[in-house]
Amino acid sequence: MAVTDTDTQNGSGGLGGLTANRDVVFAIGVVLILGMLFVPLPPILLDLGLAASLSLSVLILMVALWIPTPLEFNSFPTLLLVVTMLRLALNVSSTRLILSEGHTGTGAAGSVIEGFSQFMVGGDFVIGIVIFAILVIINFIVITKGSTRIAEVAARFSLDAMPGKQMAIDADLGAGMIDENEARRRRKELEEESSFFGAMDGASKFVRGDAVAGLIITLINVVGGIMIGVTSRGLSIGDAANNYTVLTIGDGLVTQIPALVVSLAAGLLVTKSGTKGAANEAVLSQLGNFPRALYMASALCFIVGFLPGFPWLVFASLAGAMGAMGYFMQGQLAERETARLAAEAAAADQPDTPVDPIKDMLKLDDLRLDLGSALVPLINSPDAALPGKVKSLRSLFIKDFGYVIPPVRIKDDATLPAMSYAISIHGVETARGEVRPGAMMVIEPGGADINIPGERTKEPTFGLNAIWVDQSRASEAEARGLTVVDPESVVTTHLTEVIKEHMPELLTYASTQELVEGQSKEYRKLLTDINNNAPIVLLQHVLQALLSERVSIRNLPKIIESVAEAAGTTKNVKIVVEHVRSHLSKQICQSMVDAGGYVPVVTLGPVWETELQNAISRNGDEVNFIMSPQRVQDFVLAARKELQQFAASDQWPSLLVAPDSRPYVRSILERVSPMTSVISHNEVHRKASLKTVATIGS
Repeated sequence: MAVTDTDTQNGSGGLGGLTANRDVVFAIGVVLILGMLFVPLPPILLDLGLAASLSLSVLILMVALWIPTPLEFNSFPTLLLVVTMLRLALNVSSTRLILSEGHTGTGAAGSVIEGFSQFMVGGDFVIGIVIFAILVIINFIVITKGSTRIAEVAARFSLDAMPGKQMAIDADLGAGMIDENEARRRRKELEEESSFFGAMDGASKFVRGDAVAGLIITLINVVGGIMIGVTSRGLSIGDAANNYTVLTIGDGLVTQIPALVVSLAAGLLVTKSGTKGAANEAVLSQLGNFPRALYMASALCFIVGFLPGFPWLVFASLAGAMGAMGYFMQGQLAERETARLAAEAAAADQPDTPVDPIKDMLKLDDLRLDLGSALVPLINSPDAALPGKVKSLRSLFIKDFGYVIPPVRIKDDATLPAMSYAISIHGVETARGEVRPGAMMVIEPGGADINIPGERTKEPTFGLNAIWVDQSRASEAEARGLTVVDPESVVTTHLTEVIKEHMPELLTYASTQELVEGQSKEYRKLLTDINNNAPIVLLQHVLQALLSERVSIRNLPKIIESVAEAAGTTKNVKIVVEHVRSHLSKQICQSMVDAGGYVPVVTLGPVWETELQNAISRNGDEVNFIMSPQRVQDFVLAARKELQQFAASDQWPSLLVAPDSRPYVRSILERVSPMTSVISHNEVHRKASLKTVATIGS
């Protein structure tokens, strides 16, 4: 029979199979625990069970220490019952071995019991009896009794307060402060809290019963062992007492220590009550909130060290440690207080204006991504990657263009087709596309046809031939040199190109003001000194012009300097922009350098160079471009003929023109070849190496 991929992933017969059938494994474990009550265990299996009991107890304690709230460990009562039953079953098995084989020596009940008896009591049963009695007293009288009382009170108070809490939830829901989902979550949490503390009230009785049972079993083992050793095994009273008592005390210790650990975990759970966070965070943070208490404790420790017979060095070291901790915590409290006062002052400076729902409805999102109903899992599933990819666009645009794009609001739209998405700018739909969740898009970079089974489509950003295929065929497409992208990347790429195309629109007055506020005070003052009624608006227009040609505005201080220089002689924005571009020549040329270190350019023939220059008419500060529509069309056709041969290989050389005609040539080519950069001779940096790749003739 063939083995499918699913069978392999499930790990049939291995660890995967156990994980997939945890309910069966748990049931088998409980049955084995019950079986230990009746079936004799060999010493090796008893050792394994005792080691597992100790390890499980330590695991429970660690979980109780680190969980933020008790409800996150609400299976503790059930687990406590199973662990208690495991210890009692092991106790019965060890009793059987002790009474039947105790005459052979202290190793009759396995290595774990013998190891405990030798390590902790040195083989002296008197010491063992004392230590065992102390552990029982600590567990039974101190920890278990206190935990039981706290659980009883918590269960009673939780049940008594339930009607009031239910009414509070209903009141918040009726007042509109919470929605139905939040109300349902709170009711469920309240029900779980009451059930948990009620279960803990009963579960604490398991711990008390375990302690009592351990004490009784120990007495039975000692008395019964001595009687069996003397009457049936022919031992003297001294030898019988030594063998059976040492074994019994070792058995008692190996079961009481895990019981003590689990009792401590139960105490930690019930004492956390309303405190949130891990135990160390809750306790240490609250102790550190009172540096004066640490100072006082330090002083008292230091004084105690001077009492006759006391080790002064030990108490002095403790006093120094507590004093240093108090000093450190006092510094942290001062910093937190300063931060709190600063936050309150900032909040006080902001006027408390009531939210007007009408104004809120009229407010438009700068950027919005609407998703059809079938695409909602791309944003709300546990492993959704789309929100993170969209968020990362802000870092991309800051790095490439020095421009902070506004936040992108992602929402579902029931009016869209199920598989469609729409990109809106300032409330106006700008672009739309379709993706297939769970599938992969295969693109042929050269635009050729793709011979792979799937749903044929067009890539929404650049209109290339593409096909949606199953994820299982993605590796096959990659092996053939095709581009394979997931639906999230398709949407993100489309959104990126739309933002690049509309960066000038997104650079509003408010965002320009924000960019200026981020500069040093010298540059802010330089901008305000510009001889212009609205210097921020002038700077905004300059930045919009640069972004429209995809020139980075990251070097904003240099741009402000250049604007200030040009604004002293002219108010024409186009002239100011050309002046700024000349100052950014190094940056502009660097962005166009090819792999060989050259700036590839397409030049104009002498006929077009002369005709474009003659079409410029100046009247003071006013500049006009006068050329017949027929000649403009002829120029577009001539330029397209030269540029298309490079576009087929995804190469975009720059068009080099005279400084006066550059803005007008750019406006002519913007619609037919927006990816072509138009630069003037003033923008060629002195260290840039040009390489002429074509010339536009007449």
